Amino acid sequence: MFTGIVEALGRVARTTDLETTRRFVIEAPGLTDDLVAGDSVAVDGACLTVTDTGPEGFSVDVIGTTLDRTIAGRYAPGTPVNLERAMKLGDRLDGHLVQGHVDGVGYLEQVQQDGEFWLMDFGVPSDVFHTTILHGSITLNGVSLTVSDFVGESSVRIGIIPFTFHHTDLGALAVGAPVNVEADLIGKYVGRILSVRAS
Repeated sequence: MFTGIVEALGRVARTTDLETTRRFVIEAPGLTDDLVAGDSVAVDGACLTVTDTGPEGFSVDVIGTTLDRTIAGRYAPGTPVNLERAMKLGDRLDGHLVQGHVDGVGYLEQVQQDGEFWLMDFGVPSDVFHTTILHGSITLNGVSLTVSDFVGESSVRIGIIPFTFHHTDLGALAVGAPVNVEADLIGKYVGRILSVRAS
């Protein structure tokens, strides 16, 4: 379980195609001292298992399903990634409950600066959009964010403060860039219960 509060902005150092998986070595400034094989790390919001640690950072092996359902399939050396270690029971929950189970890929549709902050519009999968509420939570590339408005039939508007813009990979996104999207956990369960009752 995660909180959506990014601990470090890492970078993909190397990628290696294995027989049935793809291995990523990720530079993780300030995180590797506490990481051991078997730990869970949210990489752009996708929960991945650490398979090894070393001077360069840590490595993860990613299977085809994850490569297809997340933006991990697009990673190349030099790609910036948001990193968060799994939360400890009893820690302060500064963001919201995040599973690290990506529901789909969204796309940045528009970004504009408004004084000291940025407004970013993201198109999100329809099932995520329908379980999202105004001023509720959504996770984009592993960042816990608040929905400030709805745009059209399947897009959300997010206000990004300067700290988040500069300390996560959201600030480096260009229009059209893909992002990992995880819907609010409570919204998903409520939506599932209502759909079962309706049927």
